[in-house]
Amino acid sequence: MKSPIFTYGSLMFPQIWRRVVSGTYRSAPATVNGHARFAVAGQTYPGMVALPGAAVRGLVYFDVDQADIALLDLFEGEAYRREILDAVLENGDVVAAGAYIHIDKSVLSDAPWDRGRFEIDRFIESHFGP
Repeated sequence: MKSPIFTYGSLMFPQIWRRVVSGTYRSAPATVNGHARFAVAGQTYPGMVALPGAAVRGLVYFDVDQADIALLDLFEGEAYRREILDAVLENGDVVAAGAYIHIDKSVLSDAPWDRGRFEIDRFIESHFGP
């Protein structure tokens, strides 16, 4: 069974998404309401947690197959759990998509994650090797 996946951090970047999954998927910008994205302390990637009144912009990848969802689960690891959330596309359509929620709020900084400061090359080297 294929499912949409909402991404909001490192996996929004095609250079990283393509290193994790084997399939090619259509994507579109989307927003998940009632959640916020914060920097993970000491890391360049974020964690998303429930927070009433907040919203997180990201990307939805459509029709992701189960083999690639299993790879995404491994990539995200035990610090995250996949939950089904409503992602609102730019045209107003709502898609029930898997999203990785950070489990341990204590390791999240108080500062929102800044996509512009994400260090793609550093992340790739530390997670996938040189």
